[in-house]
Amino acid sequence: MTATQDLRERFTDALMPNYGTPGVALSHGDGTTVYDVDGNEYLDFIGGIAVSALGHAHPALVTAVSEQVARIAHTSNLFLHEPEVALAEKLLSLVGEPGKVFFSNSGTEANECALKLAIANGKAKGRTYFVASTDGFHGRSMGALALTGKAAIREPFAPFGIDVRFVPYGDAAALNDAVDESCAAVILEPTQGETGVVPPPEGYFAAVRDICDTTGALFIADEIQSGIGRTGTWFAYQQTGIVPDVVTLAKGLGGGLPIGACIGIGAYGDVFAKGDHGSTFGGNPVATAAALAVLDTIESDKLTEAAADKGKRLAEGIRALNHPLVAEVRGKGLWLGVELTAEVAADVDSTLRSSGVLANPVRPNVIRLAPPLVVTDAQIDAFLSVLPRALDAAYPPGGRP
Repeated sequence: MTATQDLRERFTDALMPNYGTPGVALSHGDGTTVYDVDGNEYLDFIGGIAVSALGHAHPALVTAVSEQVARIAHTSNLFLHEPEVALAEKLLSLVGEPGKVFFSNSGTEANECALKLAIANGKAKGRTYFVASTDGFHGRSMGALALTGKAAIREPFAPFGIDVRFVPYGDAAALNDAVDESCAAVILEPTQGETGVVPPPEGYFAAVRDICDTTGALFIADEIQSGIGRTGTWFAYQQTGIVPDVVTLAKGLGGGLPIGACIGIGAYGDVFAKGDHGSTFGGNPVATAAALAVLDTIESDKLTEAAADKGKRLAEGIRALNHPLVAEVRGKGLWLGVELTAEVAADVDSTLRSSGVLANPVRPNVIRLAPPLVVTDAQIDAFLSVLPRALDAAYPPGGRP
């Protein structure tokens, strides 16, 4: 029995079955390379689902976490500590607008904060419902799940305690019809991640901003996957020419440490009164120190610009293959969806894995790619050299003509 097989059996016996049993058991990593418990080497082109912004074992992250945990690892929200305040200040400087920040442990919790903030803001004004998008994903807790437009994961846990109305993503006319003066908030992703990296039409976010301004509904931008430099700017909404009222973050913010953030811009940073919301672990010293190291490294190493350039190299390289199984490559920066002409994404992923590349078959016909922002040109070229074999192996009816 291999070490992977042993660990998979132990996993199956000890953990709840909600994830199934993953096929690869990772041991350690270095940059964009990871190793399994049997010593096999892989190029990591999913990065913990857009989490590992600096890759694995980055010296800045290792140093920040090690030094902070040696000083103090936890304070609760009863006491102040420097990394939390410094991180909030840094995020507000990157947003470029005044506001206030709440720290959580995950993206789901960041969206729960945004949900409560919108309820608190709108309750006295008679704002009773929310608008979200079909196929959108905002988390799996009951509040965040209520906002999630994926029927397969939402409906088994209904009913929910809030009124949410769903409209097609990218359809400004449908959104306009759905939002009136009784709407508390509209929540949208700048690009839908779990649906297969689906961007909106040009001008959509500007139309959303206008609709929210006209009706007084809050505009919540869920940047949990798209934020922290992944699309070539600090936040994807910054490419649309608008500013939302609330921004939620997680994933890449901690570089692998669990942290989320809800940013209330302008007056929306002061909606909560004392005691309205809280988190025992949110904004803890270790996670905030890690996040500061991530942001400082991205800034000093110009990794937002690198994400734009390397993402273009990756996308253009895939398109240049001219493979009949590739229908479309979409997304920005190092956050791409490769749509296939057949529902064989799992087969493509399996061949990639056996060839030493980790990706994500996020939909039956879509492979999602989100390598660390530190990925090199040589590693992108290595991926592009492996991908044709994986596509050929999956091409119906079993091979490329």
